[in-house]
Amino acid sequence: MKNSTAPAPPRLRSENRLGSLPARMLSGDLYQQKNQVKIGILLILMAFSGAWFYYTNTLIARLESHEEEEVRLYAESLEYALTSPVETDVNFFFDKVVKINTEIPVIYEYQGQYQAKNIVEPENPAEKIAFLKQKAQEFETAHPPIEIDGGLGKGYIYFSHSFLFTQLQYYPVMMLLGLLVFGYLAYLAFSASRRSEQNRVWVGLAKETAHQLGTPLSGLKGWVEYFKTDPDRYETEFVLEVEKDVERLETITARFSNIGSVPTLHPEPLAQHVEQFVDYLKRRVSSKIKWNVNNEIPAGKMIPVNRNLFEWVVENLCKNAVDAMEGIGELRIHLWEKAGQTYIDISDTGKGIPKSQWKQVFNPGFSTKKRGWGLGLTLAKRIIENYHRGRLFVKASEPGKGTTFRITLPS
Repeated sequence: MKNSTAPAPPRLRSENRLGSLPARMLSGDLYQQKNQVKIGILLILMAFSGAWFYYTNTLIARLESHEEEEVRLYAESLEYALTSPVETDVNFFFDKVVKINTEIPVIYEYQGQYQAKNIVEPENPAEKIAFLKQKAQEFETAHPPIEIDGGLGKGYIYFSHSFLFTQLQYYPVMMLLGLLVFGYLAYLAFSASRRSEQNRVWVGLAKETAHQLGTPLSGLKGWVEYFKTDPDRYETEFVLEVEKDVERLETITARFSNIGSVPTLHPEPLAQHVEQFVDYLKRRVSSKIKWNVNNEIPAGKMIPVNRNLFEWVVENLCKNAVDAMEGIGELRIHLWEKAGQTYIDISDTGKGIPKSQWKQVFNPGFSTKKRGWGLGLTLAKRIIENYHRGRLFVKASEPGKGTTFRITLPS
């Protein structure tokens, strides 16, 4: 007997039926652990750097003290030579008493006369005095001069740090920069290798899933054709809805097959496809969602896309919007063109996203739902930006008021 009414199509759930605990363990907890490892490595690097700086600064302080003591010994010896009752060849003593000092720049000033050691001086005598006087003033800003009794008046010893000391000051910084560069390059190499391995796993899993779906899909298509042969027994509307769901499964299978391959883009009436897909979703999500589609793209406008993958993006964004509104609210889709670009805004009146998380929502494993793997937006962004050379980002969001995702595509 023919049924009087066709059964209502089942509502699609945007969340899988996996238990919340395993899903969270494999998504959020996995990436939380990853972040904890990064923080741990960073803390270890900071501790190592702090210890390295402390040890190097200790050596620098000891070297500075040693150089100052050496200059003081120089000053005391010179003072002794100048005040000694025994006639002394001062110039000879000045050159030989601290012969071991071959690096510390020293200037001796006595009654307007200047003598220097370990300083490259001009050959012209007039320029030499002015040069040493300027150098003495520079040395005085770093170290107070050492006063000595020259017998007939006061003299002063001006000094600066050796070239070795200056090099040692910059050594820990250069060492740390070298470690950072090496660590960054090692991190890039490790991340690239890990991403490549993850991509191979996901691609293999996706293609195997598509392959496994092929067999039951063939059986379902056979059953649909069988239902069509007996319209008196099976309600036509019921058969059409089942056929749509089977086609939907075929589309999903095609999407999984395309993962890991370079998809082919074809000129498509994008706006028309979006409207048709929205009509399909309307009957399969909460009836308390108000849909509003504002299409400003000219009829028949063709845009190069991969239809299966692009519909996947729209589906993910719409289902996330429904989840954010908890099944009650308004979902707005706005399509328009400007300056050679096609824009699609998908807005909801849900709980919104804090601005600090606008970029994090596209990270693998990031999910605010009790169920879910946190991969929908990651795949959507990859499909738009890697395959369609467009952009997908959070255009606007405010907690408690809603979120707008924007898709841009080259026209």
